[in-house]
Amino acid sequence: MKQSSQTDMIRLLLNDRKKRMFKKEDLPKMFSKKETKKARHFHMSFDNYQSTPLYSLDNLSKALGVKKIFVKDESNRFDLNAFKVLGGTYAIAKLICKKMGKDIEEVDFNYIKKHAAEEIGNIPFITATDGNHGRGISWAANQLGQKAIVYLPMNSAKRRVEAIRETGAEAIVTDVNYDETVQIAIKKAKEIGGYMVQDTSWEGYTDIPTWIMQGYTTMGMEVIDQMALQGYESPTHVFLQAGVGGMAAAILGLFANVYKDKLPKAIIVEPNAANCIFTSAEINDGKPHNVEGDLKTIMVGLACGIPSPLAWPIIRDFSEMYLTCDDAVAARGVRIFANPLKRDPKIVSGESGAAGIGAFSIIMGLEDLEEVREVLGLDENSVVLFFNTEGDTDPVNYGEIIWNGKYRMPIKE
Repeated sequence: MKQSSQTDMIRLLLNDRKKRMFKKEDLPKMFSKKETKKARHFHMSFDNYQSTPLYSLDNLSKALGVKKIFVKDESNRFDLNAFKVLGGTYAIAKLICKKMGKDIEEVDFNYIKKHAAEEIGNIPFITATDGNHGRGISWAANQLGQKAIVYLPMNSAKRRVEAIRETGAEAIVTDVNYDETVQIAIKKAKEIGGYMVQDTSWEGYTDIPTWIMQGYTTMGMEVIDQMALQGYESPTHVFLQAGVGGMAAAILGLFANVYKDKLPKAIIVEPNAANCIFTSAEINDGKPHNVEGDLKTIMVGLACGIPSPLAWPIIRDFSEMYLTCDDAVAARGVRIFANPLKRDPKIVSGESGAAGIGAFSIIMGLEDLEEVREVLGLDENSVVLFFNTEGDTDPVNYGEIIWNGKYRMPIKE
């Protein structure tokens, strides 16, 4: 493991531990084709299901010197503003199926909706969130006629709190950071006997976070089909942002099972203020490590200091490089998506969803990072995939970034 290069805005760490040759037993079984097909089949049973778009940014590709840039845009999944609902709905459905003694392949969303009340009564779903996960859980609970209690960390954007309450859930803002807010939610669930639906794992709590991650793979399955329709077997590179690591591990796990030894090179992106994955890789003992502090970053969906024990081994074994970045990098990405070159489509992205494209634009634009481009094989033949995991979930900050140039880049290009 060695640091390849750095600027004032980003730090990069090459993963020397990554498995180069894949054996069947190495592949994450929780993301097998069989399991991921179950999740997608369930999501397709929703009345308002449709695949989210996969955009091709051809003019940006030319400007940055690669063959193709694809962006999977999750900013309007199920008429919400983020991808997280995929995990929350699937986990709740699996929980109810378990109580009914049924496999999720046997039922659809309307069946779950019809039988939810008789199976779980009025016991509430409880979770902690930066906003997007909580809204997904509260929306799912509302669809099923159930209650939800959602805890948010200090300084949560007003709009994110309002969006959760609009689904009928109780939203409570704490005076502590995200990781401590999770502990508050766990305590509340124990006190009242509620169902804890959290997207990270701990000792004795693995089923629900596994189901949540499996739910995320629906967007990855869609990408595989959408790329094939455009004549591409697979991306050569994929940028995956990480908080606790659930989304990144889900997509990596799926891709490892599908592409095997042709796995795209995965770059894991985190904020400097909450880079628990990068820190774990830098310590390089194979174990996950926490970071502390207020975890304050505009990339609030990534503001997590404790890696998920379920996600970490997959990220450790299958990613190519770790990247940690300043808030200005995410803001740059928001502006890139919002101001397309020529006829490229405009994409409305929140700060967490834009971190990858912001970092990529720096990697491809700075002479100092030529070695990084060579190590990663980023060139005119590269097909690079990004996941815009959220829209403008904090419209006030989005406006500040777009209209007023907040969080400007201080580096020369």
